[in-house]
Amino acid sequence: MSLRGAFQNFVQQNHLFTKKDQLLIAVSGGVDSIVLCELCCRAGFNFSIAHCNFQLRGQESDGDEQFVKELAGKYAVPFFIKKFNTEEYATENKLSIQVAARELRYNWFTELVNESNNRLNKLLTAHHADDNIETIAMNFFKGSGINGLKGILPKSGNIIRPLLFATKDEILLFAKDSQLTFREDSSNNSDKYTRNYFRNQLLPAMQKVFPQVKENLLHNAERFKEINSIYNEALEKIKGKLIVNKGNEIHLPILKLQKINALYTILFEIIKEYGFTPSQLGDIVQLINAETGKYVVSNTHRIFKNRSWLIIHPLAENTSAHYLIEPGNESTSFPAGEMIVSFTNAPVEINKASNIAMLNANEIKFPLILRKWKKGDYFYPLGMRKKKKISRFLIDQKIPLHQKENTWVIESNKKIIWVVGHRIDERFKLTDFVSNILILRLVPGGQKD
Repeated sequence: MSLRGAFQNFVQQNHLFTKKDQLLIAVSGGVDSIVLCELCCRAGFNFSIAHCNFQLRGQESDGDEQFVKELAGKYAVPFFIKKFNTEEYATENKLSIQVAARELRYNWFTELVNESNNRLNKLLTAHHADDNIETIAMNFFKGSGINGLKGILPKSGNIIRPLLFATKDEILLFAKDSQLTFREDSSNNSDKYTRNYFRNQLLPAMQKVFPQVKENLLHNAERFKEINSIYNEALEKIKGKLIVNKGNEIHLPILKLQKINALYTILFEIIKEYGFTPSQLGDIVQLINAETGKYVVSNTHRIFKNRSWLIIHPLAENTSAHYLIEPGNESTSFPAGEMIVSFTNAPVEINKASNIAMLNANEIKFPLILRKWKKGDYFYPLGMRKKKKISRFLIDQKIPLHQKENTWVIESNKKIIWVVGHRIDERFKLTDFVSNILILRLVPGGQKD
């Protein structure tokens, strides 16, 4: 079967798009995207062309841009072009050049497809079978699990990859037979990029030992797609029995974890969503038998042992935020909820609820400052004559780590008057002689009752 016939069969069998769709083809100028344009043209599909100039290869990048512009003229289709300062974007966002370029191009492509005036509804990229093979191999060595071994999918949302059926050799042969001209990207020959190393070094070396390695990887990918579907169904059932959602935290019961046969697999599928890597899995499993308070940290979350639970919670927010409570403020909203302020006169019964502080207003100066506690903070806990660091107070109170990080204090004239939700300061307590009383009430979540 011709490449054109195989292309049309692949599109139909996978329900990728029809002649009613308005397609946007991402065209670099290389042979893959050039062949994709030719196949779409011959098959009678409606398409536009988009090209990214990442300005990484000087005159070569500008030459690619001009070439693709002329290509759009040849097909008489709409042409979209955008120049990016890729190196600057990568530096500002602390990304590799490859990742930065990927973010830039897909963000722009999404804008084009979502722009109603363009009437575009599908984005086509020229990923082919060899790209899929490289991705599978890379995912295997990265330890991405079963999900990564299924490879690249023909359809992901509005992103369509209609050349996944074709090998690089088949694409090159079609270009030669059709006398198509294309641009060669010099960076493809550099092994400093991971994918290029797999393409130029590792896979050719493996073919010397296993000549059918590429075909075998593609066949495995098809099987893993089916296995992955079964795996995900079973995984969701297990996760439903394990995971307890509490606000922005995930709680995992240790007793249930200890009864799971595939503990490493199940636990990894849970923690990977929170920035943890395969290399951290062993340390996380060890938390099951660790003492309370031990933890492992990712870029965004911490998982720690708290008695009979493993708890995953976001890392603490910026602790530099300060909220001023001025005289006359009845309430102040902050991340932990809402702080309600009121005054009353004695006599009154003291409310001992943990979310309420009743204080001697005569000793308090406004404005009050509401902030998270920090290292070095101290106060005189109610009932004590000596000062105590808040860090030690929270340890003595056996406050879990995630609650410690989200503990707030209120200070007046540089003195902490209340460790919110825990203890007031001895110096500001009510006595029989106090008639002017300040009442502070914490409403978690900011909802008044």
